[in-house]
Amino acid sequence: VVFGYYSQAGIKVSEDKRVIEVVRDIADFIPLANGTQLSASQLLTRFNFPPDMQYNYVSKLSGGEKRRLYLLTVLQKNPNFLILDEPTNDLDIVTLQVLEEFLSEFGGCVLIVSHDRYFIDKLVDHVFVFEGNGVIKDYPGNYTEYREWKQEQKEESKLPKNEAVTVKPVEVKPAADTKRLSYKEQRELELIEKEIGQLEQKKIQLEKVLGTTTEYEALQKVSNDLKLNNEVLEEKTMRWLELQEKMA
Repeated sequence: VVFGYYSQAGIKVSEDKRVIEVVRDIADFIPLANGTQLSASQLLTRFNFPPDMQYNYVSKLSGGEKRRLYLLTVLQKNPNFLILDEPTNDLDIVTLQVLEEFLSEFGGCVLIVSHDRYFIDKLVDHVFVFEGNGVIKDYPGNYTEYREWKQEQKEESKLPKNEAVTVKPVEVKPAADTKRLSYKEQRELELIEKEIGQLEQKKIQLEKVLGTTTEYEALQKVSNDLKLNNEVLEEKTMRWLELQEKMA
């Protein structure tokens, strides 16, 4: 097993080295799951380090570019067990999209620690659920599927025991059950659900624009708008989860 670990702390890279030298010091090529391979230069290009930028010194890179280079040093080691600790925190939207594509072709195991449920939903097929008191359960599916399953379990638990097996639980919208919530919280829950729907629609629209835009300045603007939208969406979702837990 060859581990690759991308941590929030990052690593220190020699400032007097050129970008391509940092990657080539690890390996000249990286094999892909489909049998092809990428050269160090091709991998850099794929992750938004064009050829004219690959011979820049590390000292000239921005903080975000250094994080991107650090990610490449992890991938270039060709691990078959990749651990990503909050990878969406410091990477820009364009890099995250490239990373998603790369991981979808990755032939090994990927363990992701993240608060970004959209990133998780696109990539994982199992979720480790920490239930407290040292209990960890493996749920087959992504995060959204897990939340839907939890909601179904909650509805089933409300049925009489002798009916729980034979009666199909009725699908109930989360906002319908407002016990233990104050009137103000009930109103907040209703508004948040509407806002989340609007933000998710905006996210889809921005991602479509991002996929068709080629002009650099327009690409940067859309990327920034998408990042801001995702941050607000994450904040609203976390508050929605808090209110849901209060009703449980």
